[in-house]
Amino acid sequence: MYRFLFSSKWLGYFVLAVIFATACVFLGRWQMDRRAETLAEINRVVSNYSATPVPFPQVKEQFTHLDPEREWTQVEMRGTYDPDGQRVVRNRPLNGQPGYDVVVPFRLTTGEAVVIDRGWLPIGNNTPGRPDVVPSPPAGEVTIVARLKPSEPRLDRGAVEGQLASIDLPGFAEELPYPVATGAYGQLASETPAVQPMPAPFPKPATEEGTHLSYSLQWFAFGVLMFVGFGYAARQQARNAAIDAEDEEDDTTIAAAGSTKRRAPAPRKSKRRTSEEEEDAILDAQGY
Repeated sequence: MYRFLFSSKWLGYFVLAVIFATACVFLGRWQMDRRAETLAEINRVVSNYSATPVPFPQVKEQFTHLDPEREWTQVEMRGTYDPDGQRVVRNRPLNGQPGYDVVVPFRLTTGEAVVIDRGWLPIGNNTPGRPDVVPSPPAGEVTIVARLKPSEPRLDRGAVEGQLASIDLPGFAEELPYPVATGAYGQLASETPAVQPMPAPFPKPATEEGTHLSYSLQWFAFGVLMFVGFGYAARQQARNAAIDAEDEEDDTTIAAAGSTKRRAPAPRKSKRRTSEEEEDAILDAQGY
């Protein structure tokens, strides 16, 4: 009944079904991997974002080689900003609005130097490609709390003087006359004493899982449904073939029966009697 499945046509359909299902499994696993990354990021935010700040000496090695599990850790530092090293970072959207980040070297009292992202600025209206005002950091010694963030990749695009294409710490360090940590930078949480005006603070990262799980289940379901559809089509083909075979068998039986049926002999026509036979019949009737 299902011998047609071995035809080149149906084997081609089966190969297409396998390819489609394999692609669905790949996409489903990709969504599961993205979900795992998202959950790991959520766990880091939950564990580190609002935890008690750690003194710089306890985590200073993280500014050289940041452990991903320590991202968002709050670090307390004391030192002075270097306003001459201040830069703005281009193409930094926030809540759907284009703008800039303001990064400033921070020289600690212990002698080390790190980069601090002080916040966000909207695009300017006066000069294209530049913010209207870049708030200056506080002068003198300050105590800051900043959250650890990893260095960003170098982007192959230029930036005007006083700007950076990304927070690429090794590239930024080349512009400074003193060594600065290149493994991580700090995203400002607070300054003491505080100054005004300030760049806009960064919002807390989202802790929603998103739709990765539902998307992955949908892709797996699509892969299964492909084989269900293939099986249904094969069943319909087999049923149609069986119906066609029954119709052909009935037609053959009818044709065979029609060829073997004999015709009934035609009734013989009555022969007309002669005059002599009629006379003899009359005489017989009168008793002669």
